[in-house]
Amino acid sequence: MKHHLIALCTSICISALASAGAWAAPSILDIKHSITDDNVVPPESFETRTRELAENFYLKNYVVPDQSSSVSNVGTPAEYEERLKRLPTEIEMPYNSIVGKFIDMYLTRNRSLVADMLALHNYYGRIFLEELERQGMPTELQYLPVIESALNPNAVSKAGAAGLWQFMPTTAVGLGMEVNSLVDERRDPRMSSRNAVLYLKQLYEIYHDWSLAIAAYNCGPGNVNKALRRAGGDNPASKMDFWEIYSFLPTETRGYVPAFIAANYVMNYYPAHGIRPTIVKRQLVTDTISVNKYVHFNQIASILNIPVDEIRMLNPQFRKDIVPGDYRPYTLTLPYQQCLSYLLSEQRILDFDSELYARRSSVEPGESSSRPAVVNDNGDANLTMSSKQSVNADKNVDVNIPSPELSVVTHTVQRGESIRDIAQHYGVSATDIKRWNDLRRGKVKEGDTLRIEVASNTDISAATVTPSREVAQPAAPARSEEKPAPVTKPKPAPEKEKPAAKAKTTTASSRSHTVQQGENLMRIAQKYGTTIEEIQKLNGMKNSTFLRAGQTLKIPAASSSKSSGKKSTKKKRR
Repeated sequence: MKHHLIALCTSICISALASAGAWAAPSILDIKHSITDDNVVPPESFETRTRELAENFYLKNYVVPDQSSSVSNVGTPAEYEERLKRLPTEIEMPYNSIVGKFIDMYLTRNRSLVADMLALHNYYGRIFLEELERQGMPTELQYLPVIESALNPNAVSKAGAAGLWQFMPTTAVGLGMEVNSLVDERRDPRMSSRNAVLYLKQLYEIYHDWSLAIAAYNCGPGNVNKALRRAGGDNPASKMDFWEIYSFLPTETRGYVPAFIAANYVMNYYPAHGIRPTIVKRQLVTDTISVNKYVHFNQIASILNIPVDEIRMLNPQFRKDIVPGDYRPYTLTLPYQQCLSYLLSEQRILDFDSELYARRSSVEPGESSSRPAVVNDNGDANLTMSSKQSVNADKNVDVNIPSPELSVVTHTVQRGESIRDIAQHYGVSATDIKRWNDLRRGKVKEGDTLRIEVASNTDISAATVTPSREVAQPAAPARSEEKPAPVTKPKPAPEKEKPAAKAKTTTASSRSHTVQQGENLMRIAQKYGTTIEEIQKLNGMKNSTFLRAGQTLKIPAASSSKSSGKKSTKKKRR
């Protein structure tokens, strides 16, 4: 009986409206503007903590943060609706209470986040616009990463989506992006933007409606198609609007399109709410180079004097600070002034601490490794040069790196010599000797001849057996000057003991030397008239020959024999 009464009343009402010519189906415009939902779930980007991006290298070095955006200044629904209506967009931007809630969230508790995103958009926005224009897509889609990742290329969702555009691994691989232990192109601003635009274009070609295409970008075409079938019955094509299928969509997707509209509002009308325009104190202009060698960020940073954090910021796709260019060529982004410097200095970059970052291509069971242990310090080893690099970052100037003139000598391996001994003698690395002579196992035997590259001004005989003994011998002129000097002991000490006396004197007093780029122990020893072994002993280096630019070394003082010779000369003159 109850159902009959309801049907009767409905019939009477419809008849009355029809007779008056006033009956019509609910307008889609009414649905868009009047829909309400108290259970809407905001995108994960809204959970980004205030100023969470404050340590971002770009924010710290290229922009002046807004210091006056702490006071909330929200608008009225009428103001929001009027301003959205005036936006020059191809995609429809209707207002309703859900859109209003997201706008208020941006302007209140996420106010500082908006200031950060405005700053980051100065850099990433150019990439978004270029890729959208390339495909003839609506430019308002440049604000989709605002709700996806808060413009953080390293953002990772709870579900495992990553990057500015928050691709899932399977979706990324399906679009041709590389995802492995060292490279994740979902984090590459250019690569991810290009594929996101192509994906959005495909979705629009399916639905011919931008609100549905954006919804499908969030939850997948399968969920949108399911909602269309549920909303349209046997004819889902008759329900081709996000707002009509709103209640049939997943909970998070219901808030996705409203959040996108809110993002477009705040990124365009932030001055009206007291958020001052972000001041860019200097533009970051970049260029790219192709890298086909295995190279670590620390090697690049150390030779080119670029902060390693800047390289990371420009290349977030390299997850472990490594460009595995020996696998395939990769694009590396650098400040444009530094691209030429890299090309001119690539070999010096690859040679810097090469043993520290090299990977063994073959190894025999039981064979010990001659290379130092690699400590996974997340790049902290580069902090020793951070001060010098930070100064250079203010200008991003070209680095003029002179290439030393090299000459090739031949060394004949003597009994008991190892590659490490030979490398120590010539002031080069064992890895270089292996590379120059194509030695895979790194073992040599007596009588082998080795090709050694040394600086042309290095005076070394390749025929010597034990370089440490030869260099340690006192020079002949110094001994000849000692003869006229007063002698307190009845018998002079044997000549074999003189090097020990010299080492004892130099240990007592020393001076310091700051290692420059390209220097090795041999050059430093020659400069100060001492030996590699004495420098190693004084600095507790044992048999190590590794040096870092900026490292301070203790240098043995002038030899006692030379000092006594000078005193003797003075006494003669008196």
